Amino acid sequence: MSLHPYFDFDVPRNVTARVGQTAFLHCRVEQLGDKSVSWIRKRDLHILTAGILTYTSDERFQVIRPENSDNWTLQIKFAQIRDGGVYECQVNVEPKLSMAFRLNVVEAKATIQGPSDYYVKIGSSINLVCAVSQGPHELGSIYWYKGSLHLDPKNTRHPNEATYEQPNRVYIDNEWTDVLRSRLRIVDAKLSDSGNYSCMPTTAEGHSVMVHVINGEHPAAMQRGCASNIEFPILVSICSLLIATLHSIDSMYTVVQLMASIAAKALPFQQLNKYYHRK
Repeated sequence: MSLHPYFDFDVPRNVTARVGQTAFLHCRVEQLGDKSVSWIRKRDLHILTAGILTYTSDERFQVIRPENSDNWTLQIKFAQIRDGGVYECQVNVEPKLSMAFRLNVVEAKATIQGPSDYYVKIGSSINLVCAVSQGPHELGSIYWYKGSLHLDPKNTRHPNEATYEQPNRVYIDNEWTDVLRSRLRIVDAKLSDSGNYSCMPTTAEGHSVMVHVINGEHPAAMQRGCASNIEFPILVSICSLLIATLHSIDSMYTVVQLMASIAAKALPFQQLNKYYHRK
């Protein structure tokens, strides 16, 4: 009695890899006997591998099959966006036995948490957190730069690379999980620390923010504060004059409501001016 090959369907068939990562498509065939397994790229019907042999000039493709194993794994090194699509694992029996796998190749991007413009007062600490998702086969690293200068708390000398040397002020902590996360901390911020800061992962596209070290209040907050200090007393005086010139109780009640809105900074001066002229 001959045994017929069959697939083990308890394997991932929708696989996501990141650009530059090694992608693996795991095909498990039980009771293969003297039959062989091939991998086919569906979009152009190109035979990539047959048995343990490779039939493509693209050396990134290879089949991995441990001795006496039922696993026939298609390995794609340095995956690119163009590698995304459907691949078939086939067994040379009649009728044809095949199982489809979908490979998704995505471009990973690092993200520095927070706004693109980071304001910090002189003397306080600069705290930046950079994160990038990574696959289970990646062991990437993140490097920090201020402009073109490498931030290295250990002051390690790198060939052909300038370093932003700030002894005992720069601290970097890295965490490797399903998310690669790096924390940059610069204590006792100085005006000279202002500039463009970038986190550059080895497995993803980098990200940058602009750090502004200021000697005082955040400029936007200062502008808002000045506007409020100037406008609010003027608006209160105008509302008082309105109440003095209005005769109906309903109109006086409306003006009181307007004053409440002004106090909450919800009504601009121009809107109050239009209301007065309509009256």
